[in-house]
Amino acid sequence: MKTVMLNAQTVKSEWLLVDAADMPLGRVASQVAAILRGKHKPTFTPHCDAGDYVVVINTDKMILTGNKLNDKFYYRHSGHPGGLKQTAYKDLMATKSDFVLEKAVKGMLPKNTLGREMFRKLKVYKGAEHPHSAQQPKPYKLVGGVK
Repeated sequence: MKTVMLNAQTVKSEWLLVDAADMPLGRVASQVAAILRGKHKPTFTPHCDAGDYVVVINTDKMILTGNKLNDKFYYRHSGHPGGLKQTAYKDLMATKSDFVLEKAVKGMLPKNTLGREMFRKLKVYKGAEHPHSAQQPKPYKLVGGVK
């Protein structure tokens, strides 16, 4: 047996289409992050961007389990004293559900140049329409969901 070590010339990336409707946010984010890293392939190489392009649709239909809609907050700070702003995930999911998923996935990727390169392969859309039909993304079924 010979160990396969990929490099930039030997990587073959695909386009995958993920439907996030009726799926919990964390479950979608963790599986999409694994696809972006390339962990779903037998040729996974940690120091190489071997992941696939991922198009996520229907993020407005994602769910948060428990009471997270009301209890979980997104914080940002202006840098000035007293400049802390917070937004409940209930409001974020209603207005910017694509941002919520991007933030969750970005937190699960490596914090270096390789992670930023992987994050650029993520395309997130609120509704069922997306402009990547020319790439012919293959439907990808995520594991798990809420019964």
